[in-house]
Amino acid sequence: MPLATELVVTLALATDAELRKRYMVIDEPVRGNVRFGLLLEVMDKLAEEAALAYVREFFPDARVVTAAIDNIYIRNAADLKRNLVFGARINFVGRTSLEIGMRVEHPATATEPAAHIASCYFTMVARSSGGAGAHSLVLPGFQPCDGLGERRWGRAITRREAYRKGLQQAQEPPSHEEYALLVELHAAQDERGFDGLMANRCVTESWDRTYPEHENVPEKIFGGHLIRMAYEQSSICAEEVAPNRPIIVAVNRINFVQPVRMGDKLHLVSRAVYTGGCSVCIETDIMRISRDRKQINLSNACIFTFVNVDDELRPQPVPRIHPATYKEDAAYLAAHRRRLEHLRHMAAKRGTA
Repeated sequence: MPLATELVVTLALATDAELRKRYMVIDEPVRGNVRFGLLLEVMDKLAEEAALAYVREFFPDARVVTAAIDNIYIRNAADLKRNLVFGARINFVGRTSLEIGMRVEHPATATEPAAHIASCYFTMVARSSGGAGAHSLVLPGFQPCDGLGERRWGRAITRREAYRKGLQQAQEPPSHEEYALLVELHAAQDERGFDGLMANRCVTESWDRTYPEHENVPEKIFGGHLIRMAYEQSSICAEEVAPNRPIIVAVNRINFVQPVRMGDKLHLVSRAVYTGGCSVCIETDIMRISRDRKQINLSNACIFTFVNVDDELRPQPVPRIHPATYKEDAAYLAAHRRRLEHLRHMAAKRGTA
C-alpha cells in the first residue's frame, strides 16, 4: 500500500532558467542560494496530495489539512544549478491523521553524485468536504507491506511519543544546571558596562493580508503560503542576531492551530529566543484577524533553527542572548533542552554507525 501512494515531484532547476531565477535568494553566485520558503510550499502541497491519494480511496470527497510539520533537518545546502526531487509516502495512519514522510535530494548526474538535502514529516488530518458541518474522518486501518514500511511506522510512533514527552518536559521546573545557567545570564545584566544582547531587542514583526489567489481548501488559505511567510520573517529576525549570514538548518516544529480565511489580516511576530555557539533559534507566531475584526486567533506557531556561516558555509559564532522575563526564560530553556536532546541524538547515531 505505501508504494501505491508514493508521489514524486521534480524541480527542473538545472534546465529551466526562469524557474531557477524564481528560486534565487539573491542574484549573485553564492552557495546555498535557494529560497527555502518556496521549498516549504512545494513540500506542503506534495504532502497534501500524498495524503489525499490514500484518504480518497475510502472517502472520495474528503479533504486533508496540515496539522503539523516536525523535524525538517537540512543535511546539505541545495545547489541552484541542480534539479531537486521531492519524494513523499505514507509512514503512519492513525485514527483521523496520517504522517507523510518526505525526502528532498539532488539526483545523481553523469558528473555529480546524489545529495541528500532534507527529510521531513507532515501530520495531515482527514476532513469531510467543506462547509459548516465539516468534521474529522475516521480512517480505516493501514498495514505496512514490507520491512522498510514497518521501520518507518515504528519511527513515526516514536516521533509522536517524543513530541508528547517534550510537551511534558516543557512544564518541568529547571534542573540545578539549568537554574545556574539562567542565574548566570541574569547576573551578567547587572554588571557595570553590560552590553550583551537582550532578548527583547531580537524581535521583528510584519503585517500581511490574504487574497483569493492564496486559497486551497475552499475559503481557506494554503498552509504552504503561511509557512513560507513565517520562514521568511524568521530569517529576517535571525539576521538581527547573526553577524554573518544565517542559513536554515532545521524546522523544529510548525503547528497549524486554526485555519486562515480569505480576507483575514495576518500579524507575524518573530523572536530570537536562544543562541548556542553558532546557532540561533527563532520562534514565529502568526495571528489572524478576521475581516470584520471581531476575531483574533493564533493561526501558526513555528520554531526554526539557523546557523551563522561565512561565504564557504563554515559555522561562525553568534552573540549570547540574555533573557530578562519569565516568558523569555521559559523560551530560552525550551530551546536549550531541544538543542541538548538533538546533540544527544546525533551522538547516539554516530555511536551506532
